[in-house]
Amino acid sequence: MKIKNFLLLIFILPTIAFAQEEKKDSLVYQINDVVNLKATSVKDQYRSGTCWAFSGLSFIESELLRMGKGEHDLAEMWLVKKDYHERAVDYVRWQGAKNFGGGAESNNVFDRIAQAGIMPEENFPGLNYGEKKHVHGELDLLLDAYVNAVIKNKNRKLTDAWIHGFDGILDAYLGVDIEKFTYNEKEYTPISFRDEMNIVATDYIEIGSFTHHPFYTEFIIEVPDNWSLGTVHNVPLNEMLETAYYALDHGYTILWGSDVSEKGFSHKTGVAIVPEDDIKEMLGSEQDKWEKLSEKERNKQLYKFEEIVQEKVITQEIRQEAFDKYQTTDDHGMHITGYATDQNGTKYFKVKNSWNTENPYDGYFYASESWFLYKTLSIMIHKDAIPKGIKKKLNIK
Repeated sequence: MKIKNFLLLIFILPTIAFAQEEKKDSLVYQINDVVNLKATSVKDQYRSGTCWAFSGLSFIESELLRMGKGEHDLAEMWLVKKDYHERAVDYVRWQGAKNFGGGAESNNVFDRIAQAGIMPEENFPGLNYGEKKHVHGELDLLLDAYVNAVIKNKNRKLTDAWIHGFDGILDAYLGVDIEKFTYNEKEYTPISFRDEMNIVATDYIEIGSFTHHPFYTEFIIEVPDNWSLGTVHNVPLNEMLETAYYALDHGYTILWGSDVSEKGFSHKTGVAIVPEDDIKEMLGSEQDKWEKLSEKERNKQLYKFEEIVQEKVITQEIRQEAFDKYQTTDDHGMHITGYATDQNGTKYFKVKNSWNTENPYDGYFYASESWFLYKTLSIMIHKDAIPKGIKKKLNIK
């Protein structure tokens, strides 16, 4: 680096850092981290429905940091390719009576790693179609049309060739399978790399909280992208929350499945909240204020993020009703790396997203405890991150 460029950086970088801090200081929600665990850089899934792979590998990258394995950037598209293959076989076997697409669940991350291993991003970027970022509109449509054409064929029986044609599309867009690769001057296969990283699928447990199944049982969560019928361990809502804080307090991050379609979610301002919209439930001064406004005025005020508003108290019943009525859907996979509080003492989970870094928290956002209780579909954690009492109730060894 030339001296003048180095000197320029000395002056520019503090200015940029100061500007970023000044921008955060101007935010309504003054949020400060309490627990902030190690994570790799924010990646961008861009125009692809592959949040499950991005969040899952972000989670595993933090696990590798926790285990002392160093910092690694793992290949999302390796998992996407392998999952699409397995999903196609399953979809055709079910004669189309399932959901088909690029989305998947947290368990699929570990299913594919157990089956096909893993590799670094540099060895399998999955961008063979002339784009610099992941743009899967064309690929998703082609694959969907292909499997449905196979199911509708007029031959009255399937050939052995159809899956090779499907894989050929994946090869063209994402890349041909790699049997061996070199990384950090050492040769690996995807399986041997997985084993050296000590990624053991059976070490990870998925937990949810629903009343349409008995607590302390394992059930198949009924969401469209759960094509492989992955199971979730069911606990009461307070124990799901207890488990999340216990994990973070003991150095374990969380793979999080949630809904981000509510008006209380704002990537732009970096917060996700559940405003109390029922006047009867509001505190005295808040109630007086909101009774004077029309419903339209109340909604505008609640969701413009220009002041801190009272949040809804989330119960097991409220949460279940939202799931049953399709108000909480299997929307997005993300990675929780810590928790924080605002100036009023309200707690938030710190969430690493996979969209971009163009928000106040450089690609992260803060989901209030109310949001977590209301909109969580499931959390996946290392089995050692579960409190002993809850672990015993779930019969997890």
